[in-house]
Amino acid sequence: MIYKSHDAAAPGRPRLLPWSNLDGNPCYLVTDDSGTSRLSRMADDVEAVQLDMADDLLGHAVGLLGDRKATAPQLRFLAARLTESLHDVHRIARSRGARLSVSGDDRPPKEAPGT
Repeated sequence: MIYKSHDAAAPGRPRLLPWSNLDGNPCYLVTDDSGTSRLSRMADDVEAVQLDMADDLLGHAVGLLGDRKATAPQLRFLAARLTESLHDVHRIARSRGARLSVSGDDRPPKEAPGT
């Protein structure tokens, strides 16, 4: 899914957004290069929340993994949340990396299988 900004004078490189559509497919924003559109700011805010949550989860993981009394279900739950968080952080890194690219290629970055 591609969202197009109505205030964009000339479309720039598509930005991978930090969320997926209902089918799990990536969403992209096509806007001007200023990064000041309402949807760009919303994506920035979502990325910040996802990164903060990943940091909190890492702290929890350190504590739980150091607890010899942690149960298998607790560890499986932790592994599932860490997997989700790593997926979010990976998407943010790909999105930011693509915006740093100077290749001149205007196609959205390829999605890795299962992401």
